[in-house]
Amino acid sequence: MKVGALEILPVYDGDGHEPGREVLSRPGIPGDPWACHEHLLDEHGNLDLTLGGFLLRTSGRTILIDAGVGRIDNGKYRGGQFLESLRELGVTPEDVTDVVFTHLHFDHVGWATKKGEVVFPNATHRVHAADWAHFVDSPDAEPGAVRKLTPLKDRLEVFDADVTIAPGLDTRHVPGHTPGSTIFIVSSEGERALLLGDVAHSTVELTTPHWEAVFDVDPEAGKAVRARLIDELTDKPDAIAAAHFPGLRFGRLVTVAGHRTWNIV
Repeated sequence: MKVGALEILPVYDGDGHEPGREVLSRPGIPGDPWACHEHLLDEHGNLDLTLGGFLLRTSGRTILIDAGVGRIDNGKYRGGQFLESLRELGVTPEDVTDVVFTHLHFDHVGWATKKGEVVFPNATHRVHAADWAHFVDSPDAEPGAVRKLTPLKDRLEVFDADVTIAPGLDTRHVPGHTPGSTIFIVSSEGERALLLGDVAHSTVELTTPHWEAVFDVDPEAGKAVRARLIDELTDKPDAIAAAHFPGLRFGRLVTVAGHRTWNIV
């Protein structure tokens, strides 16, 4: 995706699947909310999730937004191709100057470390302070997250307000999915693209209101975030990508014949 003078490149790691009707629902809405959206599920009723991240080069810096799922194959999630995908883009782990996380769920930090060693040795790692506290520092932090992320402490910078990470890359705090969930906004020459992380797992959450995701720490806050984004982005030129949309493709929200639709760019 070209954004002015900048380019955002997808970095593929693998794929996952979740039963659509179990993980996304519309409480209080009678009937099957997926009845009009079966085309977004596979033949088994699964929501297919692309796993990976995005690469941005700006002002001499090589920045990763999220770091895939890592070497995992548990029957539901399968990764392992992230570093090869980077090599195909001409990037080695040593070249990466910054790793920024939309949030700290396992499928976004998989290549942050490997067997206790930091994978991107020259990179500063950044995340919202609320997510670091929730996943690593809290008394009830997830042991897997603590093991995976603790090696980053010596090269970690947390932020607790919206900041500019690099020229053309800004953050927006959107708590709901997790306490520190962050949207990254890429801008150049009057154009913008938004990387939503897991604010939405399927395009259906952006075209039809009131969906809930079982993955959201605070479902009500998650719905409120999506509602604000829908109002902000519908029929606007901003390109949008989420962390698990098919092929990590960008799209736009447009109104067609009175209905909000998702158009791939």
